[in-house]
Amino acid sequence: MKRRAVITGTGAVSPLGVGAETLVDRWTRGESGIVDGDASCREFDPLEFLSRKEARRADRFTQLALAASDEALAKAGWEELPYDSRRIGCVIGTGIGGIGSLMEQSAVLREKGAKAVSPLAVPLMMANAGSAAVAMRHGLNGESFGVVSACAAGAHAIGTAVRMIRAGAADAVVTGGSESAMTDVAIAAFASMGATSPTGISRPFDARRDGFVMGEGAGVLVLEDAEAAEARGATILGEILGYGASSDAHHLTAPDPSGTESARAIRMALDDAGLGVEDIDYVNAHGTSTPLNDRSETDALKLAFGEAAGSVPVSSTKSVIGHLMGAAGAVEAVATTTLLGRHVAPPTVGLEQFEEGLDLDYVPGEARELPGEQLYAISNSFGFGGHNAVLCIAAT
Repeated sequence: MKRRAVITGTGAVSPLGVGAETLVDRWTRGESGIVDGDASCREFDPLEFLSRKEARRADRFTQLALAASDEALAKAGWEELPYDSRRIGCVIGTGIGGIGSLMEQSAVLREKGAKAVSPLAVPLMMANAGSAAVAMRHGLNGESFGVVSACAAGAHAIGTAVRMIRAGAADAVVTGGSESAMTDVAIAAFASMGATSPTGISRPFDARRDGFVMGEGAGVLVLEDAEAAEARGATILGEILGYGASSDAHHLTAPDPSGTESARAIRMALDDAGLGVEDIDYVNAHGTSTPLNDRSETDALKLAFGEAAGSVPVSSTKSVIGHLMGAAGAVEAVATTTLLGRHVAPPTVGLEQFEEGLDLDYVPGEARELPGEQLYAISNSFGFGGHNAVLCIAAT
């Protein structure tokens, strides 16, 4: 029998505030963290979590990861490490890494010369800084590394952590994703390619959708081997039952419009979980609010679910927090675990005008109760480069 990866802790920092519960509280009420096209984490103050010295030595994406990890470990009851530190891994995904530090030090170089560039510039900007910092903060001596796969990075990191536990390479893994890429260059570049919304509105699956809204944030899960977690008396919040991943191999930024490979990733996650489409109670969609993604994802769900596609509630966290890039899949996994525990499907906020062919149950208007004792969901993440990662999550 394969080892199981259960969720014992969750943590999040998002445009809706600090905390996993806050994220789902506000989303369920239909509140949005997007203000005038800006999905920054306005309520996050790094000095509430880090000393000034620690904050100076961490890019904002790393600061967000540290704050989310603190919450996740506290919720898991890890006042002290419950396992040999060498048996605890750390895998944190990001799409871009410390681009804020890169831009800041580039300006220093231009304005003041090479000698003024900080010796911390490289460790601040490197994409594995988040995983390194979390491992150092909590004394995790197992496998520690970053995952970089654009907007699928957070989900890929969690899937990798599951495989580590199943393979017996770790008894527990602190995993998730973090991103803070809201620099002038990134904002301008996404706008130039027509990816972001010129109106500054995120409304996935709506006929008026015109691009995503850039956001920042972090989501972290504590995953443990089920037998070990039960033996220590841990409170189990949920379980990552299945993981599926594929590649479109189609275009550097555009999804394959057929949705074929993303549908295959969904089916792989279901097969890995030992579930059928009839077992799924909810889908947390990638739902970026771009014309291409929302249609291709809808088609992928129809391919994967067949006739059952129209009967499953599907909603997008990005409708209220924007697109958190490499952190998106992790924050959405945290949200999915939390909302399943509450038996609620939050709404796709802003969905008012429907488009032909986009005809799934996107939970418009208000949150909805999810009936049943044992609930199952999938959470989709699709990234630039054609990276597809799907998690199948269970909670009671």
